[in-house]
Amino acid sequence: MTQRHLSLTDKEKETLRLLVQGYDAKSMARRLGLSVHTVNERLRDARRKLGTSSSREAARLLREAEGKTPELLGDKDLGDAPQDQAQQMSPQPAQGRGISRRTGWIFGGLTMSATLALLALSALSGTSQTPVMPVAAPPKVSATPASEAAAVDAARQFLAQLDRNDWAACWQAAHQSFKLHNTVEWWADASKKVRDEVGTASSRELATVNFIPAPPNGYWIIAFKANYSKKGEAVETLQMAWENGSWKMTGISVD
Repeated sequence: MTQRHLSLTDKEKETLRLLVQGYDAKSMARRLGLSVHTVNERLRDARRKLGTSSSREAARLLREAEGKTPELLGDKDLGDAPQDQAQQMSPQPAQGRGISRRTGWIFGGLTMSATLALLALSALSGTSQTPVMPVAAPPKVSATPASEAAAVDAARQFLAQLDRNDWAACWQAAHQSFKLHNTVEWWADASKKVRDEVGTASSRELATVNFIPAPPNGYWIIAFKANYSKKGEAVETLQMAWENGSWKMTGISVD
């Protein structure tokens, strides 16, 4: 593409990256502590600067401009919230506990290099504009202590498989939306490259747990402080989504 993306502000880029992550305008507003109107203004300005009529297309163009390894990942495509929702929204912080969070789990303080991003290409991996949603909507899940404990346990189990370099088992344990857009071969190849860069994990402890009340059932964002043989200290961040009675990985990063 042209260099139009250079005209985007950091806030506009931040909003487009969240769109790739799977947020809609309403959940972005909650995430960023803004009104839906402000979020839609950012998306509208980004579309104008990139010369597109679709926010999703603008987000895809930005991802392509920033390189082959995306900084964000999501498990569904979402459009813009209607403008008339703007007056109904008030900033709402995400629920969470633990040490202070960065501005966002994917952007801002959590900037990943191309070699250290264990991220799946989401519904914006290709050129398809077809939204990806679960075949059957699971029962609504809330941010209860039991739900949190189950999500953390699932994240630990996923990382244990990752520590064993069991790429196939990791892929099988991932959320269906992840597997729809990433083959097991792609995942194995990407994981091996990251392993060569960071080395093996020697220790790991839970750092933060946060619940994002986004549709359809919310997401747990779980971060661990870890030490790797080559990289040293790192933060592992997993996004866990509900599917078929359990929490499953939809995104992971190593920073």
